Parts: sequence; structure tokens; C-alpha cells
Amino acid sequence: MNSFGTSLKATLRSPLLPFWLVVALLPFGRSSELGTFLCLLGVIMLFARNLHVLQEHAGARLLLWLLAAYVGAALLSAVDAIMPGKSWGTVAALLRYAPLGLYACFAIRREHKLQALYVAVALVLALWCADAWLQAMTGWSLGGHAEAERVSGIFGADNLKLGPTLAVLSPFALWAARRRWGLPGLLFAFVLILGPVLLAGSRAAWLCYGLVALGFAWREARSPLRFAGFCVVAAVLLALAGGVAWKTSARFQDRMQRTLLVLHGTDQSIDTALSGRLDIWHASVGMIAAHPINGVGVRGFRYAYPQYAPANDHFVVTEACGVGEGACHAHQLVLEILAETGAIGLLLWLAGAALALRAWRRVGAVARARAFPVTLALGVMLFPLNTHLAFYSAWWGLLFAWLLGLWCAALYVEGGDERA
Repeated sequence: MNSFGTSLKATLRSPLLPFWLVVALLPFGRSSELGTFLCLLGVIMLFARNLHVLQEHAGARLLLWLLAAYVGAALLSAVDAIMPGKSWGTVAALLRYAPLGLYACFAIRREHKLQALYVAVALVLALWCADAWLQAMTGWSLGGHAEAERVSGIFGADNLKLGPTLAVLSPFALWAARRRWGLPGLLFAFVLILGPVLLAGSRAAWLCYGLVALGFAWREARSPLRFAGFCVVAAVLLALAGGVAWKTSARFQDRMQRTLLVLHGTDQSIDTALSGRLDIWHASVGMIAAHPINGVGVRGFRYAYPQYAPANDHFVVTEACGVGEGACHAHQLVLEILAETGAIGLLLWLAGAALALRAWRRVGAVARARAFPVTLALGVMLFPLNTHLAFYSAWWGLLFAWLLGLWCAALYVEGGDERA
């Protein structure tokens, strides 16, 4: 059996299964919480055996500090939140991320387990890509019929998260292909994922995947000149794929035509190109000015939005999440943090980022190379010059916490082939 099959069997038969299930079940909504629940049970049993287990793992301690910044920002925002019930409920729900990440740290103690998990995630992405290609060609997939404007794949037409999720998790598939088949495998995997990412229609996902390409190009090149050459190759592949998609996919063509409206230069054309994001961002600035210290409260954006939106705002009138509500979130990480958790929240996030960067620099080159796929995934997910899904939402927040736990585990796993 090849190494991919061996790694998947190792994952399914090992303690890695609960943690892997979180990603494997992402297309099925709340089903992914099954993995979170199993990780919670595992951590309870772990602490029942050894109350001082945290002293044995630097990654677990790092994780708790990082989650303290993430959850602490939400906690302080809930004190005078505009919708206290929603904010306090969100804070309570965020606590489940601690056992999720701790489980990863203690279940992934050896390098062979880390690599097995990388490969198992890559196989999940391969299934999603195959399903998306099938939908692009036939109109149908495991998730049902294609959405009118985008390929939605296994996620379904009412859950348009295929593009962002594929783009963020793509480093695992590209790493696995590179490890198994060398540079040709890397290029093939890049093109295989590129199609669904483009056809999924998320401009944020396009940018994320471009950043992933740059990350792998630098890793392969290891010199500025070779890096420039790899960038040229990647640009050619992107141009060819975009040209093919433009000629063969009405969905992609419509999405690009809307995007190109930004070149007209008017406020209306830019707002249309950004799918109304300018109105949301303007309202976000109003919230920040009115609640500069600790924001309107985590997940309170939609409830505060009508107070700061212009009259007859599109999101309030036609796309409200509910009665008396507006746009569901800020669609930009920094604006989300400032609007919902204020300056205190932003300072906590920056402190967490500084702590993470310090830990990453201290672990050494070997550990950084070992953690490369998950580091790149987190980097493109958090890249600030982009639009974003809500980082305090139940779904995107879960994926963020999953990657954070895996990253802390990957930095401190023990190398070699020893089995535990």
C-alpha cells in the first residue's frame, strides 16, 4: 500500500482520529463538533491520569496563552455588549477550543504522527477537489446541485465555503504531493486545487491561494533568483487556468466581470465589485468610533449594524440576518476585532501574535520546517490585506482554533522514527 493509504489508516486507527474528524466533517455543519467533543473526552481522561501534564509540553502552554488572548478579547467585549446574551454565549462556546488544541498537542507527540495527519488532511482535500471538478463538469456533486454563480462542491449550494476552506488548507495537500512525487507532484496538485478555488468564486480565496503559491515558491527556491523563476511559472499557470475558466465557465466569467468593475474608479463601481463591502466597512468605522475601548461585543456586529448604516442600506433592507439586523460581520479581520472587541481586543490579538512569532523563532529551523504547512495555512488565513469570514463565528473560528492547536503541536513534536 502506498504511503498515502498507510498514513490514512494510521490516522483512523490512532488517537489522531478525533482531531482529524474536525476537518473531515467541516462540510457537514455542526457535525464537525463531534471531533471537538471526542477531543474534550480525551483531554478529561488525560488530566484524570496526570494533573501536572501541562508541565510536560511547551506547545500546550503556548496554546493556552494564545487562546487567552483570543478568548480574553471576547470576554472583555461582553462586559457591556450591545447583545449580552449573544456575546456571553459566544465566550462560553469559545472555551471548547482549549481541549481541542490540548488534545492535538498531546496526541501528536512524534513526527511520524504529525506527517500522518498532514497526509490524512490532504486526502480529505483530494476528495473535495474531485467532487468540485465533478460538479464543474456535470452540475452535480455530493453536496447536490451547483449554486448559480459558484461551484460549491461537497459543502452545498447554501454553504459557500469551499473556496476559502480549500485555499487555507491547501498547504497540506501541496506538502503531501511534494513529499510523495517531488516537484512534478507539487505542480500537479497546485493545478488540481486551483480549478475549484477559481470556480468557487471567492476573491478572498483567490488571494489566499496566491499567497500559498508564493510560500511554496520561496520554500522551493531558497534564493531570490530561483524564487523569481518560480513566481513566473506560477503566474503562467494562474493565467492559463484563468483563461480556460473565463472561456469555459459562465460562473467564473460573471465573477471576473464584477471584479473588474473596480477599474471604473467610482464609489458605486468599487462597492459593486466588492459585493457591498464598502458599506459594511464604513459602518464598521462608525462602530469603532462609537465603541473604541471594547467594541460592541463579540458577535454583536449584526445587531449594531443598522445604527451605523445609511438609510435604505442593502444589507438591512434585503439581506438582514434577522429582524432588526444587518450585515452579519465586518468581512475584514482588523475591522472585526476593532468593531466587536475594541482597542483592548486588538492589543490582545497583537500580543498573541508577538508571542507566537517569538515561539516560532525560538524553536529552530528544523521545527519551523516541520510546521511549514500549518504555519502557511495560518498565515494566509490571517493575512490582513484581504476580506475574511468571521473569526469569532462557530464555523470559521473552529477551523482557526484547529489550525492553532495543530501549529502549537507541530512546533514541539519530537523528531525521528521512534513510535509512541
